[in-house]
Amino acid sequence: MLELLMKRRSIRKFKPDIVEQEKIDELVRAALLAPSSRRTNPWEFIVVADKEILLKLSAAKEHGSSFLNGAPLAIVVIADDTKSDVWVEDTSIAAIMIQLAAENMGLGSCWIQIRKRKHDANRTSEQYVRELLDIPENYKVASVIAVGYPDEKREPHTEAELMLDKVFVNKYGQR
Repeated sequence: MLELLMKRRSIRKFKPDIVEQEKIDELVRAALLAPSSRRTNPWEFIVVADKEILLKLSAAKEHGSSFLNGAPLAIVVIADDTKSDVWVEDTSIAAIMIQLAAENMGLGSCWIQIRKRKHDANRTSEQYVRELLDIPENYKVASVIAVGYPDEKREPHTEAELMLDKVFVNKYGQR
C-alpha cells in the first residue's frame, strides 16, 4: 500500500486515449466504497467523458482547472449537505479513493478544488459547475477529479521526503 501512496502524483497532462468503461466502473465502485460519517453517504458523483462538457469544466476556476481540457474523463464529487454536517470530509475521502483506485489501474489523476474557489469576479466555481451540470441547489460541489492515461512522468515520492518532524508521540512536541 505504501508503494501505491509513494507512486501517486498529481498528473495534469493526459494522453488522448479514452478510459475504458470497465475502468470507469471500477473508479465509481471505489468512490461508492468510501466511508462516511454515520453511514450517511452524502456524496454523489457525476462521470463526465463528453469533450464539450470537459472543455467547459476546464474553465471552472480562475486558475488551476484548464488542464481538464486535455483529460478524457472527470468525476465531479458532490454532496447533499442536508444529509451530513461533515460532507466536506466525506467527499474528500471519496475523492482520494478515486485517485488511489486510478493510480492502482495505471491511470493518472489530479484533484481540482471547486469548493470556496472563484470562477470569475461575479460567480463561484461551485455556481458555475452547478449550472453547467444541472446540479440541484441543495447539493454542494466539492471537487472535480481529472482522470486519464498520464502523458507526463513524475517521480515517486521517496522515504527521504517524508516530513517525520511533523509526527509526535503521545503529546505535541514529543518525539
